[in-house]
Amino acid sequence: MQGFWRAFRRNRLAVIGGVISICLAVLALTAPLIAAWDPNRHDVKKILAPPSTTHLFGTDQIGRDVLSRMLHGGRVSLAVGFVSVGISAFIGITLGSLAGYNGGLVDAFVMRLVDLMLVFPRLFLLLAVLAFLKPSIWIIMVVIGLTSWMGTARLVRAEFLSLKEREFVLWSQSIGASGFRVIWRHILPNAMAPVLVAMTLGIPAAILLESGLSFLGLGVQPPHATWGNILTEGKDTIELAWWLSVYPGLAILLTVLSYNLLGEGIRDALDPRLRRSGAAVASRAR
Repeated sequence: MQGFWRAFRRNRLAVIGGVISICLAVLALTAPLIAAWDPNRHDVKKILAPPSTTHLFGTDQIGRDVLSRMLHGGRVSLAVGFVSVGISAFIGITLGSLAGYNGGLVDAFVMRLVDLMLVFPRLFLLLAVLAFLKPSIWIIMVVIGLTSWMGTARLVRAEFLSLKEREFVLWSQSIGASGFRVIWRHILPNAMAPVLVAMTLGIPAAILLESGLSFLGLGVQPPHATWGNILTEGKDTIELAWWLSVYPGLAILLTVLSYNLLGEGIRDALDPRLRRSGAAVASRAR
């Protein structure tokens, strides 16, 4: 952990991404406390009011405060990202572990299932599923999670195929350790570094996907606010109320960029080759 932290601190962009990610999470968690207005409270006297000291980000088509809706929408967007990635990681780690450790028919079945899921374009698969279901926050989370586990499964399988031939795994098997104990106690902890990176990079991907679905009208439905449906509401009045498109667009951009920088930094810090090269460059600089 000390080596990881030293390598991570040297990557200034990753540190900036981590700080921004933490700040966004804090804003989302404290939205009910810091939002100046009820996100669903409308005022017909202030329809499409521009940014001012009263409404810092202006108001929308029915007089709702945009800043308050963005703060509450951030809670939904980040929740979709974290929960959907958690679902996909659980499925991917479980299936990838079974495939990589057992091999044979189990490996062949899981890989054919992965290939089958990858055949269908993800967006069209999501649209097909949501066409038969009533869109809601939980439905969106589950559907995104169930359609995004394939990369994690392949990554975990590759790590297991490499690690299960190592001496410490063979020694555990030789003294009679069960397959469950070997997987969860010895192999999986050593395979989690790339999975952690994939999860970090999967959060902005899920947020972008949810925003795209909301923009198409198939995501989280009003009156629940998300950055995607705020953008949708602003597209018809972009010439009159630019703030309805600019502010949620910047929020999505900042979130995706910060998590990508954080994920890249974690990946570089966990790679021992990059850590050694970075330490050599630092020593030469000193």
